[in-house]
Amino acid sequence: MTDDPSPETYPSGLPRPALADLDAEVLIVTGMSGAGRTRAAAVLADLGWYVVDNLPPQMLGSLVAMVTTQEAGRLAAVVDVRGGAFFADLDAVVDDLAARGVTVRVIFLDASDETLVARFEEARRPHPLQQDGTILEGIARERAAVSAARDRAHHVIDTSELSVHDLRDVITEQVAQEVPSLHVNVVSFGFKNGAPRDADYLADVRFLDNPHWIPALRPLTGLDEAVRDHVLGSEGATEFLESYAAALVVALRGYRAHDKHSVTIGVGCTGGKHRSVAMAERLGAMLAQTGLEVRITHRDAPR
Repeated sequence: MTDDPSPETYPSGLPRPALADLDAEVLIVTGMSGAGRTRAAAVLADLGWYVVDNLPPQMLGSLVAMVTTQEAGRLAAVVDVRGGAFFADLDAVVDDLAARGVTVRVIFLDASDETLVARFEEARRPHPLQQDGTILEGIARERAAVSAARDRAHHVIDTSELSVHDLRDVITEQVAQEVPSLHVNVVSFGFKNGAPRDADYLADVRFLDNPHWIPALRPLTGLDEAVRDHVLGSEGATEFLESYAAALVVALRGYRAHDKHSVTIGVGCTGGKHRSVAMAERLGAMLAQTGLEVRITHRDAPR
């Protein structure tokens, strides 16, 4: 690694700011181009980190000070050779942050030359350091440029054999965060007003007895006990809910394995006031009992 620079400047000659101590956590994501930095950044964003891509290391201190004024003060910065000469200051910047009480960790993403070449050829784009040469020549230049950062890294992750889902799991494990839970939105609606455009699943409950035709129930909604009891007591209501909820649990279990973080389930009847509301409320409660985070809304029911 580089010698400790003077208090006034970084190795590149840029000013070395004097900033107050900070209570923050910084995760620096660096490594080889094509090794998965962009994917890692997306995973960290899903985990609640404030993520900045292609950030000159010299700006980390100021950005950390800004992020510290926000919620948790957790900043993930993607720093790599795209920064050119600025990348040479990474060592000194990390030392500065650590000296100011900032918890700094460096994750280095790597992959074999063969894997990187294949990825660049598949994407049909040049390596950032390729210049007029070959992809392999660009990779070699980059390996020389990032070797010090690799030596300093707290975690080196070889992505050669990792799928995007595998990389997510490894990143999640390395930063010691729980995988974000799946958010389930259950929305009641009326088919006469159109189905929700963002619905992943649609349940049609118009087969149930319609309270609209009962004068005493017509002015009420599925949130009222009388309507709820009538709808849930209709023939087929219980069987439908139990079967549908069981099928959804199986499907939703697989959503997290495929990096999906939210799902919307539409429950519709004719007007969206009686049957769909009562059934959406019960379906949401059943899904919540399985440990899912559930939000229930009623699009067309009077408020």
